[in-house]
Amino acid sequence: MEQLRLSKGEFADSIEQRLKTFTLRCIQVFRALPASYESQHFGKQLIRSSSSSAANYRAVRRARSQNEFYAKISIVIEELDESLFWLEMLVFSDILPEHRLHDLLDEGYQLLKILAKSRSNTGSS
Repeated sequence: MEQLRLSKGEFADSIEQRLKTFTLRCIQVFRALPASYESQHFGKQLIRSSSSSAANYRAVRRARSQNEFYAKISIVIEELDESLFWLEMLVFSDILPEHRLHDLLDEGYQLLKILAKSRSNTGSS
């Protein structure tokens, strides 16, 4: 089986698109939440952190140095991890069943793993 190799630019494009799609899916989750205070609170936090991870990834792509790249990708990782926390809280608090968020959680953890690997390959000087 032939393995497809992406250029750095194509790889970054694909990650940026996946983060945007992740954010859009989180918005869709928010729109489907009940009107209770805790649901809305968790949902708003989810939108804030998921959109922040996607927006900050754009800044990662424009980093002027390795140190700047490392610092900015660390923010993306932190915000994405927070998004996963809020998704988990929706399940943990019985607001949504786990099976409804399984695929979204899986995508978030895949992105987190990829971004953490990218950060560790860069290191900070």
